[in-house]
Amino acid sequence: MQRTPQAEYRHVYEFSIRFGDIDSQGHVNNVKFLGYLEDARLEMFHGDPVRKGDEPVRGMVISRHEIDYRLPLLPTVYPIRVETWVTEARAASFKLAYEVRDDENVYAEATSTLVAFDVAANRLRRFTPEEREFIGRYVLPTA
Repeated sequence: MQRTPQAEYRHVYEFSIRFGDIDSQGHVNNVKFLGYLEDARLEMFHGDPVRKGDEPVRGMVISRHEIDYRLPLLPTVYPIRVETWVTEARAASFKLAYEVRDDENVYAEATSTLVAFDVAANRLRRFTPEEREFIGRYVLPTA
């Protein structure tokens, strides 16, 4: 499979739908989608860096979520994935875009705004140069 240039800047998190994710309508409950996005973010900023021997990015909070449901996500034995990338990076915040999808369909599209946060001081802060470099790995370069 040939990768598109955009795919080089996407983090990919694969998961299987669990029985408890299904609601009375027979498809994945809309609230579960936010859990899938959270799992993908945790892998992107914590799990993957730790496995690679890098420092995880810490001290971020969500300031906004938006999600558009495109198709019902039905129980399947095939993995589903969340593809995530950065659409805008600033000194103290950035925006993530997500697609919850398989090879054929996009089930949901979402965005989140994350801000740098100093937990000890309980206030916003700026990203460090190392954090900006890590976040920048997922920004599609402009032509």
